[in-house]
Amino acid sequence: MDPVTLTTDRLVLRAVGPHDTDAVYEAAQDPDIQRWTTLPSPYLREHAAGFTDQMVPDGWADGSMFTFGIFLPSGELVGMLGLTMRSLGVGEVGFWATKEHRGHGYITEATVAASRWAFTDLSVDRVEWRAEVGNTGSRAVAERAGFVIEGTLRSAINNKGVRRNCWVGSLLPSDLGLPSTAPYLPAPDRPPGA
Repeated sequence: MDPVTLTTDRLVLRAVGPHDTDAVYEAAQDPDIQRWTTLPSPYLREHAAGFTDQMVPDGWADGSMFTFGIFLPSGELVGMLGLTMRSLGVGEVGFWATKEHRGHGYITEATVAASRWAFTDLSVDRVEWRAEVGNTGSRAVAERAGFVIEGTLRSAINNKGVRRNCWVGSLLPSDLGLPSTAPYLPAPDRPPGA
């Protein structure tokens, strides 16, 4: 698939390329980004170049991961968002925000826009979000975007060689007022006769 560009009231979401390497490298020097994501630490310029020059275009080309740089209309990098295809009809969103742009709702806005695109253009019926337990900033973004927190998975994230528990949540098309591509039959809250 060729990369697409999405716009919101305040943002432009587009694939990053070699011309964005320096901005990605500089943003990823933030210790919080390195702590809470699976980015290498220390994060070297060659990591950024491999990401912008190869990983992002390859993910779009083979349909495995759709990565968007999140930018202000001025072209300033606000953050990064990726939708990784996990199984038929299921994608997983991951994101980070630059330190100076946290707390403005940009990542929430981008997450809703990218999820809406996945539901309408990729036939995705479930977008999952996962974050290491304790990453309250990521959880706040997910909840503001409408994700339902479904629980804690033990030893479900490997971050720099250490297994860690993670929170998991999901967003469904119906959460955004959209139809699903496949029927959804939720289980009753309790067993029949209980």
